[in-house]
Amino acid sequence: MDDWQDMLGAAFGIEASGEASETRHSPEAPADALSQQGRRPVHIAFERKGRGGKQATIITDLVAGDDALFDLAATLKKSCATGGSARGGEILLQGDVRDRVRKELQRMGFNVK
Repeated sequence: MDDWQDMLGAAFGIEASGEASETRHSPEAPADALSQQGRRPVHIAFERKGRGGKQATIITDLVAGDDALFDLAATLKKSCATGGSARGGEILLQGDVRDRVRKELQRMGFNVK
């Protein structure tokens, strides 16, 4: 019982089947953002609404863990010379840097829409 889901199942008297544990790690959710290159498209959006008039570029549809997302966000922030944050599969960059982000992501091999 090394897996937390197995321990939780034991606590509630539910048996975890072998098939369920295999499907937990779906191939659609890779461990790092770079393994998504060339697969699912990454979308770039521009927002100003609800931010006090400040502009923000948002990169969505990234399938990555938190560490990989932070690394990708750090690379984009450095290449665009701007601030930002990363959480929940999204990267938020300050300002309208859509063109620079698009070029950088395409250079990295991502499919950008």
